[in-house]
Amino acid sequence: MPDSSGKASTAFRTIGELSNDTGLPQHILRYWETRFPQLRPLQRAGNRRYYRVEDVALVRRIDQLLNRDGYTVRGVQQLLAAEKGSPAAAEVAAPAESPVTALRAIRDMLAEALAAD
Repeated sequence: MPDSSGKASTAFRTIGELSNDTGLPQHILRYWETRFPQLRPLQRAGNRRYYRVEDVALVRRIDQLLNRDGYTVRGVQQLLAAEKGSPAAAEVAAPAESPVTALRAIRDMLAEALAAD
């Protein structure tokens, strides 16, 4: 199933394509690679970046948390680290956030699950 760029939804994206799809400048995507160890696109000859489907989803999630939900870079780092560690660690970190933010996170996870089906 092609997306707006004409590629299949499972195809790799270059940094330019991802920038166009998300509306984020390329330098922001490169900066996020330095701040979020979970975001590691494949790099080929000439340091050309290729983002996998998981990387694209992570970029969209980071964008949502930073630019719409009001998290700081440090807050998103902690949230992603807690989720990577274990589901129990994410639940321990959750009480510090507002109920609205927690509900948005649950809604986003459900939407991702529905999209994956």
